[in-house]
Amino acid sequence: MKVLVLGGAGYIGSHTVYSLIEKQHQVVIVDNLQTGFESLLHPEAVFYKGDIRDKEFLSNVFEKEHIDGVIHFAANSLVGVSMKEPLEYFDNNVYGTQILLEVMKEHNIKNIVFSSTAATYGDVKEMPIKEDTLTNPTNAYGETKLAMEKMMKWCDYAYGIKYVALRYFNACGAHPNGKIGELHNPETHLIPLVLQVPAGKREFISVFGDDYDTKDGTCIRDYIHVMDLADAHIKALEYLQKEQTSNIFNLGNGVGFSVLEIINAAQKVVGKEIKKEIVPRRSGDPARLIASNEKAKNVLGWDPEYTDIEKIIETAWNFHNKK
Repeated sequence: MKVLVLGGAGYIGSHTVYSLIEKQHQVVIVDNLQTGFESLLHPEAVFYKGDIRDKEFLSNVFEKEHIDGVIHFAANSLVGVSMKEPLEYFDNNVYGTQILLEVMKEHNIKNIVFSSTAATYGDVKEMPIKEDTLTNPTNAYGETKLAMEKMMKWCDYAYGIKYVALRYFNACGAHPNGKIGELHNPETHLIPLVLQVPAGKREFISVFGDDYDTKDGTCIRDYIHVMDLADAHIKALEYLQKEQTSNIFNLGNGVGFSVLEIINAAQKVVGKEIKKEIVPRRSGDPARLIASNEKAKNVLGWDPEYTDIEKIIETAWNFHNKK
């Protein structure tokens, strides 16, 4: 199978490319390198540098490569920036997806797996979150992802383009080979930020509030390893080819860890104390976000391999130590 991976030089996209190639698939990557890194590209993948909003460029890729299926990671994903620059996010995420779907329609490509997000749900009170939980995004990033999902729903209705939207929670960890891992500039994710302290790149980790209604007062999140996410994308593409039915799945471990638990686990992994400072809450941070992953397990046959938080952090630490 020849798979087009849009955003294949990014964090989750690059790990999915490695997994696809390990499973003997041919991979074509499109990435504009706005937030991706050439160092994360797999040497055996065909790479086209360009923007999915450039219809002529994207059409040329489809004409040259005879694509069987698409996995779509090409989107901006910083919540804070999305609130300051919503038009930029709608342009890149929603308009970019519109152009992609137009090109897929013109080339009669019927299967797309889409990297969505738990941010489509917003501030949910009932846990764990299920796929039929009401979607009510609290930021522009989540709104754009939900708009992308709805666009795909109507393209299925009108053109028969089948999609799987994967709403995942907190992606983390790195490839066990240590060659690729989490790279963001600026970095906003908790685990790499925590690891920057023992790596000497920051003096302390800020803990945003310790007065939430949780066991230790800090926010609880569901952390899912990037290799488990990569596996789910491939299973979703296989599901589409076999079932020809659109669907939506949550991806998470189904278990939540607090900020303090992450810091304590990281201290065990690195073997030294990690300095922290309690600072005021960030607006809009829910106390807990935990996924129900039963549907993905039952329908896709997906089962997370990385469930031990220390092992997850260890893969991230191995990558950051090699950089």
